[in-house]
Amino acid sequence: MHLVAAPDKFRGTASAAAVAGAIRAAATAAGCSCEVVPVADGGEGILDALGGPNRSATVTGPLGDPVIAPWRRTGDEAVLEMALASGLELVGGPDGNDPMAASTHGTGELIVAALDAGCRRVILGVGGSASTDGGLGAVRALEPLGRLRSVELVVACDVRTTFLDAASVFAGQKGATSAQVELLRRRLERLAQVYEEAYGVDVRALPGSGAGGGLAGALAAVGARLVPGFDLVADELDLLAHMEAADLVVTGEGFLDDQSFAGKAVGGVAELAASLLVPVLVVAGEILEGVVVPPSVTAISLVERFGRDRAVHDTLTCVREAVASHLLGT
Repeated sequence: MHLVAAPDKFRGTASAAAVAGAIRAAATAAGCSCEVVPVADGGEGILDALGGPNRSATVTGPLGDPVIAPWRRTGDEAVLEMALASGLELVGGPDGNDPMAASTHGTGELIVAALDAGCRRVILGVGGSASTDGGLGAVRALEPLGRLRSVELVVACDVRTTFLDAASVFAGQKGATSAQVELLRRRLERLAQVYEEAYGVDVRALPGSGAGGGLAGALAAVGARLVPGFDLVADELDLLAHMEAADLVVTGEGFLDDQSFAGKAVGGVAELAASLLVPVLVVAGEILEGVVVPPSVTAISLVERFGRDRAVHDTLTCVREAVASHLLGT
């Protein structure tokens, strides 16, 4: 039996590469072969999925402190990750964030660093942000915008949320109160008008424009192309070709929720496997109530099987044991 391990990260507990390694260990122990192809949905983890960092730049963090942001250069192409310059984890999560002040300025500086290094194709993974600034900080850091001429800027979005909905959908997760969410929504409305007047682009209904607290929409206004993050990663890794010889595809993420099969990595992997009639095993840290799992997919919750404490603190062992049990039919 031949497996393809194509998991996303388990946020806060294990990287996609580490989870893929645990799946491979289970396959090997069960006498199966296994190819590892860790994936991402466009947010955190896209840099590792596309080869890992080989450069770094010091940029302005989301609340103004300097941070060292890793990135990758291959020839004249750069792979950047918003979360490493303007991410919520850089400020210690929602409790350490100032959702009204958090800015994407550092992500703009990271793009500039790639341009100054001679890169003419820039892939930016957008997701995991601390900010809901509508990308204004990044646009200001990019000025003069003429430097984007002859540059292909590709924004990999981890959600399909539109620009004006970025506040109501995500700002609360970044520490915003209900009153602040409303203020941020109004700010996005005004910014959408500003972008349309300044650049002739209406970002309001653009799918994915709300990614990164509206950063994706701002970059679209100044010429970027927005793409679904998983689709970009799958194409770059030629994931479909890897799956063609598989008898089973194993994927997973920390939380399986109603977004997992609507543009996220797990759903994307399942769709590709279904096109090849290959069964899928999803190993999730936790499966939230109400999730509808496709018929071709078997899903395992580590919390349900091993208990929350072990699932959180011994994630990789739990993944290995869960996959082994599935392969051995126990």
